Amino acid sequence: MSETRVIKKYPNRRLYDTKISSYITLNDIKDLVMSYSDFQVIDAKTGDDLTRCTLMQIISEEETNGQPLLTSEILKEFVRFYGDSMQAMMSRFLEHSIKHFMQRRAGLKSPLNTILGANPVSLMQSIAEQNMDSWSKSSSSKSKSAL
Repeated sequence: MSETRVIKKYPNRRLYDTKISSYITLNDIKDLVMSYSDFQVIDAKTGDDLTRCTLMQIISEEETNGQPLLTSEILKEFVRFYGDSMQAMMSRFLEHSIKHFMQRRAGLKSPLNTILGANPVSLMQSIAEQNMDSWSKSSSSKSKSAL
């Protein structure tokens, strides 16, 4: 297993990759994400973990420069969840949903589906239904164990 790559962020906002001993950009960090490399961004002065903040910067740039993944309505709902009693549950639900989707996305990308006539909408509906079933089972087992 590879060691976590450490990226130091300096007060001047520059990012320094300690593995290659060189300054890098947000695009380079995006490349690390795309290649499934394990990394952590830390504040060079305080040692605070800035990984999430840096990933949010990348998402913000992607949302601004390309075709947005997150609609305004989705973002408004996210904002409403902060401080809500359901915030932790929503976080777990989103993580579970994304993991499940990632496991199933190979089927969505397969050229064989086009040849065989698989309908992408049906595939998405199937994934959503399986995700909800899985989430319901997970939630009910957790609530039973809490009793």
